[in-house]
Amino acid sequence: MDISTILGIIIGFVLIVQAIGLGSIGNFIDPASILITIGGTVAAVIASFPLSQLAAIGKHMAILFKGNAFKPEDAITKLVDLAQIARKNGLLALEEQSKEIKDPFFKRGILLIIDAMEAEKVRSLLEEEIAAMDARHDAGAGIYERAGSCAPAFGMIGTLVGLINMLKSMDLSSGSSNSLGDSMATAMVTTFYGCILANLIFNPIAKKLRIRNDEELLYRQIIVEGVIGMECGDNPKVLKEKLVSYLAQKRQDKYMNSAGGSKGGGSDDAQG
Repeated sequence: MDISTILGIIIGFVLIVQAIGLGSIGNFIDPASILITIGGTVAAVIASFPLSQLAAIGKHMAILFKGNAFKPEDAITKLVDLAQIARKNGLLALEEQSKEIKDPFFKRGILLIIDAMEAEKVRSLLEEEIAAMDARHDAGAGIYERAGSCAPAFGMIGTLVGLINMLKSMDLSSGSSNSLGDSMATAMVTTFYGCILANLIFNPIAKKLRIRNDEELLYRQIIVEGVIGMECGDNPKVLKEKLVSYLAQKRQDKYMNSAGGSKGGGSDDAQG
């Protein structure tokens, strides 16, 4: 479970409240400003995306807290094991092994090479699927990036509304200028809300979703290279070296020092 997103948000709010001071927190609570900023942002997002994409927001939240479900090291171990079986008994021997693979993408790649499809055709099909997945994930992150851009804008709209109302009601001859500071402060609260929503909530969520996407892209690219290597008859040791090179240096060292990595199919942990 990855709690870094919620932890960061909580820490951010705690530090802001600490800087404001508990005794002054009431100065930053204004129902009308909340309605303009949050309501306007939500309305803009709903207007920008089809309901089919907005319905995935719950899934996005689950992805944030679930952590990285894609383990490249486990995928490499499984691919090398399959490569050894294919080198010894032929690609048809992988058919029985494929039944144990739960990840549809991984399983599809193995079945394609069992059917003796050309390597370039296999690569093309799998990479097209990766591209489609990347586009879906990009659209998902785009929801929160859109919200992150709208929140400050509606905060500014709220500020303008407050300033206009303040100027309209101001009468210097009657001494109403005494309340000018209070009215100005109320008008500025909406900008404060917009900045908080954008920089502490929406933009961090979008960034985390893109990180999760990059993790899945790496996992799937390793599968593609492993599957193509098997079909081309690569030596399992050479294939292992090739796949490990996709990992960061620290992860490479850790994996190679663990006697080939832990056994078991990494695809079994993959979610989609």
